[in-house]
Amino acid sequence: MADVKWIKITTSMFEDEKIDYIESLPEADAILIVWIKLLTLAGKCNAGGYVFLTETIPYTEEMLAHKFRRPLNTVKLALATLERLGMINWNNGNLYIYNWGKHQNIEGMEKIREQTRKRVAKHRKKIKKITGNVTGSVTVTPSNATEEDLEEDLDIDHKTMIVVDVFNQNIHPITPLELEKLTDWLRDLPEELVIEAIKEAVNNGVRKMSYIEAILNNWKNDGITTIDELRAKQRERGDPNRKAAKNSGETTGTTDKYDSINFSKFEYKG
Repeated sequence: MADVKWIKITTSMFEDEKIDYIESLPEADAILIVWIKLLTLAGKCNAGGYVFLTETIPYTEEMLAHKFRRPLNTVKLALATLERLGMINWNNGNLYIYNWGKHQNIEGMEKIREQTRKRVAKHRKKIKKITGNVTGSVTVTPSNATEEDLEEDLDIDHKTMIVVDVFNQNIHPITPLELEKLTDWLRDLPEELVIEAIKEAVNNGVRKMSYIEAILNNWKNDGITTIDELRAKQRERGDPNRKAAKNSGETTGTTDKYDSINFSKFEYKG
């Protein structure tokens, strides 16, 4: 797998005048944590020091606060301090790490980017298969995914673009926080299952992110983590013997929250 799991941090890092100054500040620890996290994000983006969610979706201060699990004011203070010290800059809304060559082998990263581009075709075939097999009242439009991300991140990026398209066209224009939430779900669940939750929200007339997350949490609590497991659960709930047991007052040890939902028009054919 063509991936980079490291950035360059020298043993003399804390002898640097800028780092030494940061350590004198009241929020030194928080600022340094944000700095290290920015370096790791820049390494994952592999874009010459730029930090973004995708090439067309730059990180905002709010998104970084959510990503770093830090208070927004703390992240704003850290970014302002790092910018004032000439360690980062904002270029047309895109965050950029100055002197990126100090922290990464740029020539080696370029070779990896080229290797990753050759893998893009395989990922695009996967996207075509997914988007070509979705039917029903929910619209799906393929997106142009970035070719710059590393293999693992590229896969997540493609999934994000697919799901964001479905969300935008059927719920409402996605907000940065909703985007972060969907991205987090896509690190644990396949895109087909997240899209299925969006479909259920549309089918039930509740076009809210909180409702989509409630559906996903219910499925996860039921041990459903793939589309096949969801289909199996639906078939189980449609078993005539099970319905007879329910009508007679017997229990089967499972809940009935899917029984009243019509999934038939949202079936995947692939």
